Amino acid sequence: MSIAIESQMLIRKSINIVFNAFVDPVIASQFWFSSSTGHLEKGKTVKWTWEKYKGVTDVHVLDIKEHELIRIEWGEPQTKVDFQFEKISAMETYVVIKNYDIPLEGEALINFVIDSTGGFTTVLDAAKIHLEHDIQPNLVQDKFPPFK
Repeated sequence: MSIAIESQMLIRKSINIVFNAFVDPVIASQFWFSSSTGHLEKGKTVKWTWEKYKGVTDVHVLDIKEHELIRIEWGEPQTKVDFQFEKISAMETYVVIKNYDIPLEGEALINFVIDSTGGFTTVLDAAKIHLEHDIQPNLVQDKFPPFK
């Protein structure tokens, strides 16, 4: 069975701004991870860190098509994630995040689907708030305890 997890959101900014927000770690760190070792580029591996959660993961960039697609492989277990960008209008971009090639079964798969769906939904919500309103929403940082 092939499972694909999908989260999506309309962001009211131009496609170049939205796409760049996911490629540029200076911007992405305002709504997603704490830090990164570099920009996303095809064939490159970067390290993303979430300081609060003491989490670090290697992100292997499998493909990038400017203003269309970012495809990565990451995590434990290692899975693929596609970030798809669709221009709706000059100031509207629809973003779809698909997580797939999940090497789990049974209860472990169910737990992964719940966690991944919630996580990517939170990332898209945070990106929308940040890009549309220039607010650092702290949604990822505030998702789980401790809240100190």
